[in-house]
Amino acid sequence: SVFFISCAQTQTNKLKIPTGSAKAMPNEAVATFAEGCFWHAEIVFQSLEGVRDAVSGYAGGKDKDPSYETVASGTTGHAESVNVYYDPAKISYETLVNAFFASMDPTSLNRQGNDEGTEYRSIAFYRNEKEKQIIDAAIKHINDSKKYKSKVVTEVMPFTKFYPAEDYHQEYIINHPNNPYVQHVSIPDFIEFKEHFKGPFKH
Repeated sequence: SVFFISCAQTQTNKLKIPTGSAKAMPNEAVATFAEGCFWHAEIVFQSLEGVRDAVSGYAGGKDKDPSYETVASGTTGHAESVNVYYDPAKISYETLVNAFFASMDPTSLNRQGNDEGTEYRSIAFYRNEKEKQIIDAAIKHINDSKKYKSKVVTEVMPFTKFYPAEDYHQEYIINHPNNPYVQHVSIPDFIEFKEHFKGPFKH
């Protein structure tokens, strides 16, 4: 059944896809978010005007050498995350934060859909006080709006380090359009996000 498909069950180690960006361009800033399966987060942010790339990886834990297997075991403290490389002249950090909250359920603790575990928890990482204020304001707005029955459980954490995921996870949805998880979870979630979020989207 489709209902038992999860991000973790569909990996394949045979692919070698070049990892995305190693570092930001001179005109770019970097934002880091965790919102469940990183394949989903990648296409959410890559769809936005002003974002050059979103790279899948791990952040939020203590392990200095995380792998997909160790993160999936729930022992590293890391969550599946994305590093978003964007041009602040074209898209604001605030817009990225709003897209982050619009593309998942921020009241769901340690899970998104069928993906369950601390590695799928929701985290907004900040690099300075201004970013923290923007995240906090977004959370307050969601809680005040009563959009959800429960309060937002997204963690707000200072950014420390991002570990890029293995090559085969990068651009996963583009490279695996027929994968069952991609077809039944990632793509429908993304379509729903595009219908409800105002963009700016790439044409």
